[in-house]
Parts: sequence; C-alpha cells; structure tokens
Amino acid sequence: MGTISKEILSGSLQGKPIQITATGSTGTTIHTTLASSTIIDEVWLYATNSSASDVELTIEYGATGSPYEISADIPTKSGLSLILAGTILTGDGSTGSTITSYAASPNSVNLIGYVNRITP
Repeated sequence: MGTISKEILSGSLQGKPIQITATGSTGTTIHTTLASSTIIDEVWLYATNSSASDVELTIEYGATGSPYEISADIPTKSGLSLILAGTILTGDGSTGSTITSYAASPNSVNLIGYVNRITP
C-alpha cells in the first residue's frame, strides 16, 4: 500500500502564493515533480486576480505549447478560482515534469495550492 503526503508547490516559498510575472512561454515555475515515474503528484491549484479587470491565465502543464496548455479567464477580485482539480503528473524516470504559468497582465495573478504526493 502506498503513502500520501501533502506537499507545498515547489515554486512556492514556504507555501506562500506564487505571483505570475511571466507574460509568455515559458512561464513562471509553479511546480516540478520528482524525477521518478512511479511517484505521482496530484496537483490542486487556485488563482486569484488583484487587478481591476479580468486576466487571461495560461497553465503550461508538463510541457510548453499546445496541447499542454490550459487557459482560463480569472475574474477580478473574486477570491480563489479553481484551476487544477487534482490533476496528476509524474517524472519520466530521469527528470521531473514542470508546471509553469503566464498571464496577459504581469503581477496581477497569484497562484496558491498544494500537491498530494502518492508514493507506491
């Protein structure tokens, strides 16, 4: 039977929100998995927008470029919006996979979340 541990996103400093400064690919690093292909990271990610207007946010999930991108409009000052709901990602056995993000407006969107790390 495996174990599950709750982990801070690797791009976060002590669990604090990650401010999205990038406005294009490759975006701000949100999380990088371990290199192992058998250790699963279940990612939960929420966004908040502190600017005066809605901002388009793009998540580069595991690689840059379509079809690995997820886009969403983050409403202004609406609290936390769920972006990734327990999606899974692993390394390839030699390197970790990375989730990055960029926004149409720099320094407007913050991401917060956690990883449930599932170890066999």
